[in-house]
Amino acid sequence: MSKKNLAAGIGLALAATSLPLASSAENRIDRIRPDAPELAAFGAHPIGVQTLEFTNPGQNDILNTTDTDQPLYDRDLTVEVWYPAAEGTEQGGSYRAILRDGKTEVTLQGRAARDATPTSGETYPLVVISHGYPGNRYLMSHLGENLATKGYVTVSIDHRDSTYSDKAAFGSTLLNRPIDQRFVIDQMEALEGPLGEIIDTDQTGVIGYSMGGYGAVIFAGAGVTEASTQYSWGTPAGLLARHQAGSESHAALSDDRVKAVIAIGPWGMNTGFWDATGLAGINKPLMVMAGSADDVSVYSAIRKIFEGAVNTNRHLLTFEGANHNAAAPMPAPIESWEPVDTLDFIPFEHYADAVWDTNRMNNITQHFATAFMGLHLKSEADNTPYLELIPQAIDGVVSKDDAGKELPDHTYWKGFAPRTAVGLRFETLTAK
Repeated sequence: MSKKNLAAGIGLALAATSLPLASSAENRIDRIRPDAPELAAFGAHPIGVQTLEFTNPGQNDILNTTDTDQPLYDRDLTVEVWYPAAEGTEQGGSYRAILRDGKTEVTLQGRAARDATPTSGETYPLVVISHGYPGNRYLMSHLGENLATKGYVTVSIDHRDSTYSDKAAFGSTLLNRPIDQRFVIDQMEALEGPLGEIIDTDQTGVIGYSMGGYGAVIFAGAGVTEASTQYSWGTPAGLLARHQAGSESHAALSDDRVKAVIAIGPWGMNTGFWDATGLAGINKPLMVMAGSADDVSVYSAIRKIFEGAVNTNRHLLTFEGANHNAAAPMPAPIESWEPVDTLDFIPFEHYADAVWDTNRMNNITQHFATAFMGLHLKSEADNTPYLELIPQAIDGVVSKDDAGKELPDHTYWKGFAPRTAVGLRFETLTAK
């Protein structure tokens, strides 16, 4: 379909729903559907956003590493930071982001005010957001904004060698993901000025998607197998042994500031990066989100991460029928709907799912991330019922009296209106 015909079709659809025609030109990341679960809604804080640059000196230069030469370099990272802003901050702003093709620049519309003055007089937990391979710091910007309105400082990383515009050797991603995550926490703790004053890194959460989930699982305590450190397609010169289970270097990565981890479609178990010993090292409360049809990280392998993390309390949220793009990516920018010369697939496929509406999945992710992070980073005990659910949502019973009060046999998922949790499964296992 041509851009002209596509735009015409969208215009007709919008007209039919009485929405402004101008909406067809917007790539919004902040939409909350009318059927969104309760905790998906934006919070009370106005929010700001800043772009920061960090440099981690003396890191392994994987792109130039050989068996006989392991040079070092200064690893530059760009991050996007969302935060509660001063009262009265006018909301609304845009982001210029690179599309999956690595060259097309698109505009995203959100709620945060660029470089707004942070609020003062209170501190807020930190949440680190880590994209897939490839990705960028805007891929989960919807979640960064949403959590910031609820009293968090969220920081999303552009992982070098792993973004759309600088995708490079996979071995760099394998080594650097958990290192980048730890380093960014250190940098956020060291920030000075009004923004630094409101960050409480002692209460930190990590959210990672795909390869970001791989890094988060390692960071949470799951050291990798010896075999994975020797893959010919992996990190060269055996340098991945830095994250091997039982090693002093992996033990040193552990971070007491991190209190909770969400891994969305985490990659790695499907190719033997963990075994029972490695997974038993996870010592942070863990929530895993995945699509039951994931054929990239492979759903059965993702389940093994959930089942094997025997020394922590954990949850598994499953989107029935969804593939690898479940839960994390933002809605596909309208520019991604057209084929490009540089890819053998339409960029839309990088963001979207064939079964689930992306906005719907984003709202569900926002709901569960709010409940989980609120419980573990803010001790919000009122969030517990949102995580104590019957496994199969479709089996839930709606039972209320005439005043709307739930009766003893009511089992429908808390926070979801009747009929709106169909297609979801939620499982919980406790530490042994």
